[in-house]
Amino acid sequence: MPLDPSEAGDGPVDLAHLKTWEGRSETASGTISPWLADAFRATIEGNGAPARGTPESAPLGIHWCVGVPTAAMAEIGPDGHPARGGFLPPVPLPRRMWAGGRLRFPDPLRVGDEITRRSRVAAVEVKHGRTGPLVFVTVEHEVSTARGVAVVEEHDIVYRGLDAGGRTAPAGAPPAQQSSPADLVARTIEPSPVLLFRYSALTFNGHRIHYDRPYVTEVEGYPGLIVHGPLQATLLMGLALDILGGPPDRFAFRAERPLFDLAPFRIEGGREGPAGEVALRARDADGHVTMRATASL
Repeated sequence: MPLDPSEAGDGPVDLAHLKTWEGRSETASGTISPWLADAFRATIEGNGAPARGTPESAPLGIHWCVGVPTAAMAEIGPDGHPARGGFLPPVPLPRRMWAGGRLRFPDPLRVGDEITRRSRVAAVEVKHGRTGPLVFVTVEHEVSTARGVAVVEEHDIVYRGLDAGGRTAPAGAPPAQQSSPADLVARTIEPSPVLLFRYSALTFNGHRIHYDRPYVTEVEGYPGLIVHGPLQATLLMGLALDILGGPPDRFAFRAERPLFDLAPFRIEGGREGPAGEVALRARDADGHVTMRATASL
């Protein structure tokens, strides 16, 4: 059954109204408990990712599991996300996805840390793509512990219409052959429904595109469950750690196309450039790049 447009909010975009959300902020807190660290490692490291330091150091990417919104069931929209119009602007487009982000790690997180996350809507912009308007929301996050600032992040969210993906999206040209660094490291990841469900649970992400196959195929029109953007980024950060020999100080990623659970996918990376920056990619089974990232010490 198609999604009711009134529920999806698929209407005209009033940029002036949405921009009144710029500067809005919120603060949340949480703890990187030993259980959370163990559950995170059991989910991520069991899928070809490298080890992530000592038992005392928190796994890379775990900050996306702490201090996250915990909306009540009555506050959930039809897609499983919190209803619009709270901290984030009420963008009247039904699809919302992680578009990318830029992170710095001034002080590594540790197991047992109590963290405070301060978030601020930095920018709301509208662009016009091939299938209609796209609304980009940039959110700044600062994650702190008793020792000081641990993570600084700029997080890009993109909103789009229902006709901007799924079955109506073109398959795209075959991926072009790209040069690879001589020290290329690659791993194959099995995107099982259990992996996607467990990651959704760890991040308290109710977005149905990651675990509800009838919804994602029949309502949003995608061919399969969608692998989370931050899950791909976490796997690429782990690969960067392995290549660099230590956790990166900076990491940036950009999603390029949806990645589905229909077949194993590949993560790969290697040093490129005179400064030894690591270039990383996630590729689907057809070889299309679904995410690009860079990491450096």
